[in-house]
Amino acid sequence: MRATLSALLSPTPEPRKERANWKSSHNGSVKTCVTMLFRSRFLFLLAVAALLAVLSLSLQFSSTRRGVSMRPAGDRRARERRVGNPRWRVQEKPGSRNGPRAVHLIPVAQSKEDGMVAKTRKRILVDLYTAPPSLDPIYEAYLYCNMPNKTDRGLEGHAPPDYRLLSVHVMIRHGDRYPLYAIPKTKAPAIDCTLIPGREPSHRLLEDFIKNRNDAPKGQLDSPLNNIALLSSHTICEMGELTQTGVVQHLLNGDHLHDTYIKKHKLLPDNWTTKQLYVESTGKSRTLESGLALLYSLLPKFDWGKIRIRHQWSTIFCSNSCDCPMRNHYLEEEQRRQYNLRVKNSLLERTYIDMAKIVGVPTRQLRAANPIDSLLCHFCHNVSFPCTEHGCINLDHFRAIKAHQLEDERDRQKKRLYYKYALLATHPILNQTVTRMQRIAQGRKDEIFALYSAHDVTVAPLLSALGITNASFPRFGARLIFEIWQSGKDKRKNFVRILYNGDDVTSQTSFCSGHKVQSKQHLCPFETFLNFVRKDVFAVFNSTNYYDACHRRVF
Repeated sequence: MRATLSALLSPTPEPRKERANWKSSHNGSVKTCVTMLFRSRFLFLLAVAALLAVLSLSLQFSSTRRGVSMRPAGDRRARERRVGNPRWRVQEKPGSRNGPRAVHLIPVAQSKEDGMVAKTRKRILVDLYTAPPSLDPIYEAYLYCNMPNKTDRGLEGHAPPDYRLLSVHVMIRHGDRYPLYAIPKTKAPAIDCTLIPGREPSHRLLEDFIKNRNDAPKGQLDSPLNNIALLSSHTICEMGELTQTGVVQHLLNGDHLHDTYIKKHKLLPDNWTTKQLYVESTGKSRTLESGLALLYSLLPKFDWGKIRIRHQWSTIFCSNSCDCPMRNHYLEEEQRRQYNLRVKNSLLERTYIDMAKIVGVPTRQLRAANPIDSLLCHFCHNVSFPCTEHGCINLDHFRAIKAHQLEDERDRQKKRLYYKYALLATHPILNQTVTRMQRIAQGRKDEIFALYSAHDVTVAPLLSALGITNASFPRFGARLIFEIWQSGKDKRKNFVRILYNGDDVTSQTSFCSGHKVQSKQHLCPFETFLNFVRKDVFAVFNSTNYYDACHRRVF
């Protein structure tokens, strides 16, 4: 009985054969499960991706329902202009231009009712109102026209509050003008150059500016300027004549500078004197009239009896220092570079051939007529391009020529032949400017505002000589300004600030790019500017002075 019970209670040993069968069956099940898992992994990943997509769409839908802003992307401080088609709003942003319909990942802030700013949310949206890609020919042409814009301001006169403005020196390009060249066998654009206040574009001071001409004999003009008409008066413009648009451009320039330099900084008092003003102009009616328009809206009170305008016979304002053989050498090399680049441009050549067939003249004759000058007048004044019985010159022709101009500017910066020409061409006017600044920094009160009314061939070399390589070609009514400031903490320290069309370009200059910005304003030590003009300019030519640089042949 005990034996039987013991046998029942004691574990019965498992036979070896049954244990082996069990292990084999178990291993097979595991392998089958693993195989099925790997086979379904792809389907599993698809399911997870689909779930994430549904969640993403749900979140976007819910954020839209909560009122997320869909306004165009861009810096709120970017200057916005309307050019050409009124549906195209152009945003200019410092340093770069975004392409059309660019997709931006931007933060969009939601404003609460109490004025607080809600947490930003990043969204992807299409920006429909951005500038065309950089160096787009049509966009650059609109900028070149510089149609009068009453909201267009600038950064002139901005500096730390404890700094005092001592002097301002302004170089301008004349305003919009009639072409200097005509396309052969075509009708010239019908532009009226008489000044009519009721015709757009206009200005609140235009009527008074016209009437003030009666007091012109009281002014002191150098003899070569006495025979120049002070106001445009031809119903059909003459070659190179200033248009009403050009007059308004500089009335607006003077308006802006008046608000900054006269109202804010009190640079010139109401009882200003002739000695406090220095004005110089070339012997062209468009430069003389442009300078007068700017002065009329700038000065506290325009008084012909206090106005003295000096004549500058040279378009590069070299005065008595124009003898410079090496300057002419580099100019010839630059012209050779331009020619070599032009003959390589097959599209440009085909464009000229096509245009020559339309107007019925040899290609060489058309090219010599510089057709882009006349076409720009049509473009800026919204006048149809010329037509003949053989067809019409169209926007594609204009675009091809303008695109070559932009390519030429890039090549010019790369080859640097123009840079060497510019250094020698502009040294006399830069030396005159820095000398006047130095006298004012030492306490002199004469010529605290200087104005040079000039041309594109004056402003362009100045930009190149200063090292401002990103600057666009001088537009109609362009302005280049030098400001000199005195530190409020140490009156022995003076600083210079340079602006181009209202943009601060001081840090872009070759002599100040390595200096730290003073406070939040771009101020460069005046001594640095002085050393650049008096010494550093000549290092490029392995010389120590202007005469040696002009007469030493460099191979």
